[in-house]
Amino acid sequence: MGGYRNKEGYPDPTAGEAIGTLTKEERREERERNAAVTSLITMLKQIISLAGFELVERIVLRDKETGKEYR
Repeated sequence: MGGYRNKEGYPDPTAGEAIGTLTKEERREERERNAAVTSLITMLKQIISLAGFELVERIVLRDKETGKEYR
């Protein structure tokens, strides 16, 4: 059996489908954001190297929209 159940314990496939769709969308957006952050950090490291410098510590980024920090 399985599927989404409401607070009372009854099956609620409509809500389950909506929540599942939202969750999939959130995961997709998170994957895209992570890929963008990885790409940005790679570019920053290349720029630092081209400028004749060496990165000594970690790069920490904070997303202005979500407030999430990437380390």
